[in-house]
Amino acid sequence: MRLDSLYLENFRNYQSQQISFHPVCNVIWGENAQGKTNLLEAVVCLSCGRSHRTRTDRELIRFGEGGFLLEGAIRARDRDFISRIEAGAGRKKKISVNRVPAKSAAELSGVLNTVFFSPEDLQLIREGAAARRRFMDASLCQLRPRYAAALAEYQRLHEHKTRLLRDCAERPDLMATLPDFNLRMAEAGAVLIHYRSRFARLLGQYAAPAHLECSGGREALEIAYATVKTVTDPFGDHRTLVGQLLEHQRSHHSAEISSRQCLSGPHKDDLEVSLNGVSARSFASQGQTRTAALSMKLAAREIHREIIGEYPVLLLDDVLSELDPRRQEYVLNRLGSGQVFITCCEEDRLHALLKGSVYRVSGGVVLPG
Repeated sequence: MRLDSLYLENFRNYQSQQISFHPVCNVIWGENAQGKTNLLEAVVCLSCGRSHRTRTDRELIRFGEGGFLLEGAIRARDRDFISRIEAGAGRKKKISVNRVPAKSAAELSGVLNTVFFSPEDLQLIREGAAARRRFMDASLCQLRPRYAAALAEYQRLHEHKTRLLRDCAERPDLMATLPDFNLRMAEAGAVLIHYRSRFARLLGQYAAPAHLECSGGREALEIAYATVKTVTDPFGDHRTLVGQLLEHQRSHHSAEISSRQCLSGPHKDDLEVSLNGVSARSFASQGQTRTAALSMKLAAREIHREIIGEYPVLLLDDVLSELDPRRQEYVLNRLGSGQVFITCCEEDRLHALLKGSVYRVSGGVVLPG
C-alpha cells in the first residue's frame, strides 16, 4: 500500500501543489511552522476523511479561501485508486473514489490506511484513558467500517442523552425518552466492545515481543482491555453484551439523574498497560513509557498488515528527534516494509540511513531536498 502522489489546494498553508512520492521512504525536512505536519495531516485525511488535529473542516481551509481540495493517487491491493476530498465552509463535504461519489468516509479507509505517530504519542501511557481510546478508534475506524458507523452512532446518542439529563429537571417529560436512548446506546456500545477487545488482544500480542526486544529483554509488557464492570467477558456474543450494558445503566440511573451526566458506557473504556506486572502509567520511568508507546504504535502497524494483507502508510512526525539513539535505531530497523513518511528539522542523518526521496518544505511549498 502506498501513496504515489498528492495534490493539495488551499489546504492549511498550501496554496496549490502536486507532489510525487517514493514508494518506500520519504524524508520531509524544514524549519518549524513551514508545513511539514500539514502535509502528513493531508495524508491522514485521505485515509479517513477527517483530520486528527481538529474537529471541523473549517480549520483546514487556507486563510482567506472558501474551501480546500485533496486528491491522492494510491496503489493498494494490486489496484490503482484516486481518492478525492472537497470541503468548504457551509458546504457538504464531497468524497469520491475513482470518480465515484462515496456514501461515507469509510470508503476512503477501504483504499488507504495510515498509522500516524507524533511526539505527543510518546505520552500515550501517561495520559488519561481518552488518549488510549483515540488510539484504538484511529485504527479500528480504518480497519472496520462497522466499527466506524457504531462509533459515530454512539457518540451522537451520548451527546443527545447528555443534553436530556441536563434538561430533565426543567423538562420532566424528556425522561420518557431515556429508555430508548439507553437501549440504542447499549446496542452501539456492544459493537464497540466487540471490536475493541479483539484489537487490544492483538495489540498485546504484537507489542509485547517488540517491547521486550527494545528493553533488552528486561521488561515484559502486558495490555488489558478495561470496559464497564458488568461486562464479564468482552468477547461474549452481542446479545449478552447488550444485556450487561443495560444492567450497568440501571445501576447508574440515580447517579446519572443527580449528576446530569452520562456515567455508564464504553465511552469510559481504557487500555491498561503494565510492565513486569506493575502499572506503567503509575510507576514506569519516562524511558519505559516511551518504549511502551513505541511498541504499541508499531504493533498497530502490524495489526493493519494482518487484517488487510498490506502494511499501512506509516507517518512519523518529528518523532525521532524526541528519542535517544538506541530507540531511534529500534524504529529505523523496522521501516524495511511498507511506505513511510518521516518529518524532521534536519535531513542529513536520515538521508544517510534511509534510501528514498528527500523533500524540503518552506512556507507551504514542497521542494526537492
